[in-house]
Amino acid sequence: MSPALLPIAREALLLALLVSAPALGAALLVGLLTGVAQAATQISEPSLGVVPRLAAVLGALVVAAPWIGGRLARFAADCLALVPGIAP
Repeated sequence: MSPALLPIAREALLLALLVSAPALGAALLVGLLTGVAQAATQISEPSLGVVPRLAAVLGALVVAAPWIGGRLARFAADCLALVPGIAP
């Protein structure tokens, strides 16, 4: 394995965490709120927990899409710029 690939792999893992953060954060927040509301009202309907969480994740992805796309495009451009130095 080329030594130049290790920083790229590290950056790819960090980028995966950063890109997934808005959707996971929205799901966590809405899931916590709906869980507390279900516990307070003693309603145990599964769809009452899933539907708001799904809507929150979709909303977070719509809002964060330009930022996610920019980060991914920048990473792809950086990877493509390193190809001539790595390939024999």
